[in-house]
Amino acid sequence: MTASAPTEPQSPFWRTTLFVIAAGCLLALLSFGLRSSFGLFLDPMSSEFGWGREVFAIAIALQNLLWGLSQPVAGAFADRYGSGRVLTIGALIYAAGLFIMADASTPGMLTLSAGVLVGLGVAGASFAIVLAAFTRRVSPEKRSWALGIGTAAGSAGQFFVVPLGQSFISAYGWSMALTIFGFMALLMVPCAAALTGRPDTRQEAKQSIRAALGEAFAHPSYNYLTAGFFVCGFHVAFIQTHLPAYITDMGLQAGLAAWALALVGGGNIIGAYTSGVLGGRFSKKYLLSALYFARAIVIALFILLPISEASVLAFSLAIGLLWLSTVPLTSGLVAQFFGTQHMAMLFGIVFFSHQVGAFLGVWMGGYLFDETGSYDVVWWISVALGLLAAAIHWPIREQGVARLAQAG
Repeated sequence: MTASAPTEPQSPFWRTTLFVIAAGCLLALLSFGLRSSFGLFLDPMSSEFGWGREVFAIAIALQNLLWGLSQPVAGAFADRYGSGRVLTIGALIYAAGLFIMADASTPGMLTLSAGVLVGLGVAGASFAIVLAAFTRRVSPEKRSWALGIGTAAGSAGQFFVVPLGQSFISAYGWSMALTIFGFMALLMVPCAAALTGRPDTRQEAKQSIRAALGEAFAHPSYNYLTAGFFVCGFHVAFIQTHLPAYITDMGLQAGLAAWALALVGGGNIIGAYTSGVLGGRFSKKYLLSALYFARAIVIALFILLPISEASVLAFSLAIGLLWLSTVPLTSGLVAQFFGTQHMAMLFGIVFFSHQVGAFLGVWMGGYLFDETGSYDVVWWISVALGLLAAAIHWPIREQGVARLAQAG
């Protein structure tokens, strides 16, 4: 009678890929959903304290810029020490920013809380760190799907949390709503625990951070990708922050504005997941070009046609389908170019470009509205940028650097 071969010990369920992806998706849902609701606070806070819209816009613009500046640094720490620690610290700072924002009665306090603290916190607790962790947990064949799942989870946050935020504001006022949001942010801490552990890059040749940066910036396709993601940030941040106010300016109800943002998130769930699936089958660069071109058309139609409840909902669903569909494709190309060893840092740099665009989109929306009494100029800039981004992605070459081929 022969002895049976010993079996490999199974990992505890909280270390399985499925559980890690589920925890990462919940964290992305909370992180993205909470900050997607900030546009709801523009009007009540500005009205209560007599601020122009530029005051709130500057705080959110600074948040986006600091998020972008901090993202490569947070990514480098996650690449070195693991995602869990970075996500935990980010979640705690994020929650602190929301608690302080709940008591912000001056532009300075608003800038410190919504701008500085939330900007730094969301960089550490961002879906960019979560997506980088996902790329290391799945095979290259399933990578695009996993990135689509993670991005769709963030979109689900916008779909569920934004209407919840409007309900909190209506029932308890904006200050208590932000306090509740602060406690919700703390729920990200246990989610981050599931993503602990250092990255396993034993099959990749070790590369220093300096060498990785030099390789990336000398890669033309990476630079095209970085430039194109600027446009994504401009679109998303401008619409997310100013669409609710634009809708009420047009004489429609604030409740519709909240549901418009939620519908963007709902469409985004479908769009992000579909984008991830398609990115595993078709050319990512052509999909990106098509997405940006479609954004330009959707925005142009929205501002050219008479505004109504139907047009707002149709626009919200259409732009939602195109909203973060760029993320699994863009992050997937970064991993395809350079591998996963420095994925969080290199995608963080691309994301910094996104956040520079976000800074300008939010700030220009507030500044030009205060100067002209209208958002029309920024809407048309968004159309032009969409067409530019569609062209920028066309010359990208979808292949890994020679170092990966040699390592293989």
